Amino acid sequence: MTWDPGRLDDQDHLSEGDPGGMLLAVATSAAQVRTGHRAAVESGVHRLASDGRPRAVVVAGMGGSGIAGDILAAVCGNGCPVPITTLRSYQLPGWVGATDLVIAVSCSGESEETLSVATQAVRRGCTLLAVGRAGSQLEAIATQASAVFVPVPATGQPRANLWLLTVPLIVAAASLGLVQVDESLFEDVAKTLEDLAHRCRPSSESFINPGKSLAMELAESVPMIWGSSPAAAVAGYRLACQLNENAKYPAVFGELPEVNHNQVMTFDGPLAERDIFADTQGRTLRLVMLRDSEEHPQASKRREASLRLARDRDVPVTELAAEGTHPLERLAGLIGLGDYASAYLALGYGIDPTPVSAITELKARISQ
Repeated sequence: MTWDPGRLDDQDHLSEGDPGGMLLAVATSAAQVRTGHRAAVESGVHRLASDGRPRAVVVAGMGGSGIAGDILAAVCGNGCPVPITTLRSYQLPGWVGATDLVIAVSCSGESEETLSVATQAVRRGCTLLAVGRAGSQLEAIATQASAVFVPVPATGQPRANLWLLTVPLIVAAASLGLVQVDESLFEDVAKTLEDLAHRCRPSSESFINPGKSLAMELAESVPMIWGSSPAAAVAGYRLACQLNENAKYPAVFGELPEVNHNQVMTFDGPLAERDIFADTQGRTLRLVMLRDSEEHPQASKRREASLRLARDRDVPVTELAAEGTHPLERLAGLIGLGDYASAYLALGYGIDPTPVSAITELKARISQ
């Protein structure tokens, strides 16, 4: 697998090298926002408010489904009157009880970890909201418990259905008074993603295509992705996961200020060294900084100092700035760009971005 940037402007390669349609799936993000909003409203998520505000919200999900909980927490922000926790395991924490809301998210509706948590939530008398495929085991659990179930028409890989799975959670949170949402927000987010889809379309050449440009910067490096705010950190985590799954590529994720107490030391390590006289360069460290318009003042200072420190040591730097007024809009822009870049990085290496054979093999070995 060798990197060839010329592949990114070869329309035949982009089509033939992506038989699973990952680029097309990313381009449906705007439609997913609209569909997810409609599905949530039609399923009656507003009924959750009849039980009053929960003590806490626990979002259970794995992989591309689990990040919906991270997005929810970031959108609700520090001003949220209740804690929001994402759970990526089989076991519901002991403190969760009848006054809490458990949201089970599974693209297939069959994820064993999420089904386990949903079942425990029902037994403990928690309020349950489930989001997943119609006709699934998850729907059966929700129906038996008389819980709200949002059926989503997800197709393909869970990571390609992010907004379809996430938007119902935002609608639910708004109905509970956990976040301020105007009626126009979801359409604004959809338009943001539509504009990004136009700029990152396969026929757009690399020098003006932000998705291809980011892929070219990431290629042949070891990306260390830092977020300067909770929202930017979620986008950074999503980018790292997308690089792992789409491009089968390693990435390190972190958040300010924590990374200044550990990961920053890699600036003085072997991957930060570059031998300009070497015939071939090995993969070197690249700092990818995701910045937000809503940063803690000290986090802003740390971000600026970290960038200067990296540049002083000749560590390549990529900066990505979130745009928009609402956190959901800013997250959508950063996440959408990363989704395109990860798919283009895969295609630049001649890798099909859709299959996840190692995950499939691992599941098969566990089931034996």
